[in-house]
Amino acid sequence: MEKKTLEEALNEAEVKAWAALANYKFMMFGYWAAIWVHLNKLGEFKRPNPFHPLVELAGNIRWEQVKSLAR
Repeated sequence: MEKKTLEEALNEAEVKAWAALANYKFMMFGYWAAIWVHLNKLGEFKRPNPFHPLVELAGNIRWEQVKSLAR
């Protein structure tokens, strides 16, 4: 069995998260995104979360829906 470095595992988790999202596998996206966050903390890489813009977009879309329902 090949051993991976934490950084290799971190990169793999990011690729798998985006691949899962692209294939409408939302639970797997969440799984791999969480793995990415965990490895980023564990390895003390301090990389910015690559999924943050997606989270902001989702929040903005949801806010627009709430505002339109209030009218």
